[in-house]
Formats: sequence, structure tokens, C-alpha cells
Amino acid sequence: RESLGGDYPSLSVPQSKPLSPGEVLGCTAPVLKEPKDAIVFVADGRFHLEAIMIANPTIPAFRYDPYMRVLTREEYAHGEMRAVRRNMVERARQARSWGIVLGTLGRQGNPAILEHLEGRMRDAGVSYTVFLISEMNPAKMSLLKGAEAFVQIACPRLSIDWGEDFARPVLTPYEAVVALGGVEPWWEQEGAAPGEENTPYPMDYYARDGGPWTSSYMKPKQPKTTPSLLR
Repeated sequence: RESLGGDYPSLSVPQSKPLSPGEVLGCTAPVLKEPKDAIVFVADGRFHLEAIMIANPTIPAFRYDPYMRVLTREEYAHGEMRAVRRNMVERARQARSWGIVLGTLGRQGNPAILEHLEGRMRDAGVSYTVFLISEMNPAKMSLLKGAEAFVQIACPRLSIDWGEDFARPVLTPYEAVVALGGVEPWWEQEGAAPGEENTPYPMDYYARDGGPWTSSYMKPKQPKTTPSLLR
């Protein structure tokens, strides 16, 4: 930023805490609050770049490959992705039996998210079964019986990228909370521009300011009250 700031005074390096400034994961990317003309992403692949594109669908994205020394304009099918995910959520809303898949690979699975989803399902009066899986894929998911819909607590991109390859809906934790009525659907929220393709679909799995569907979620602290003294 110091070397480019003189030529580009409006340059910013966004941050999604607890990640470092400029750091983006495939499931976690900041929403740019101030209007920007472009996103420039330095990487030799697209996976992480796609996260910030999903989070900011109206901003043109460019990828600079430091090895090939090539700058390319990148595109993403925002409308198709959001339509597919909406369809999966609406199908899952009809399910009376769910499967909750807790990933055991690395630190992807989070027991706190599991506990939150279990509570929501109990409140909704739906039955559920918990499965522990190290690496989830459509073939493994097809072997799980007795559930009409699933939510996987591992990598949200498994649901987003492979969504139509699953025989039954496999939601992200965020999508499951939407399906269970815990948060307003993204397609009913106002986007940065008209059209469902621009609605605010969050990429916040490790973000500290996300909801209870995220790994870094912290419940708001209740204000301390001072007990009154009896006279």
C-alpha cells in the first residue's frame, strides 16, 4: 500500500478480522463498505478470489498472477450461484429429517456451530442425525440414509461449488439458519444494485463479525448491571 498509495490515493487493503489485512480465504472475505472501481487480487489461482467476488458482486475483479506476470479480468456467475443456493434452501425448508455433517478435517468443523444448529432444529421440531466425516463429497453423502436435507459444518464452498452434484440439499451453516427461520434470506435483502445476483450473500465463515453460523462468532456481551442496595 505504501508504494502504490501515491498513485492511487483511494487504494485500500480490506480486512475481515481475525484475518490479516488483505488476507482472504475461500469461505471468508470482507464486504467493501466504500465504493470501489475494482478489486485487484494477487494469486496464481481463483479459489480465494471467488470468495471476495461473491461478497462484492457489483465490483469488477482482476487477478494478477505473480508467476506468469499476467493481469486478467475475472468473472463469476453470481445470478446462477444465488439461484441454485436459494433453490436448495427452499427444498430444505420442506425437510422433516436432517443430517448434520461435522467435518473432522483440521479445524473446519466447529462444535459450537453444531450446538447452535441442534438447538434450532429442536425448536423447529425437526429430527436430525449427526455424522462425523473427514472429507465430504457427493459420493460419500449419497451413502447417508434417513435424511431429507443436510447441513455441513466444514467448508461452505463444498456446498456452493458442488451444490447441484448432491442428490439432496446440502446447506452451509448460514443457509441452514436461513432455512430454519433464524435470519432473513439474502434474496429478500437489498443488494448493492438491483437484481437477485447482487443480493448480499455472506462469505464470513471465519469472520468475527458474522452470525452464530460462523466459527469465530462471539455472543454479544450483556451490559453489567449494578444491584441496587436495599434501604
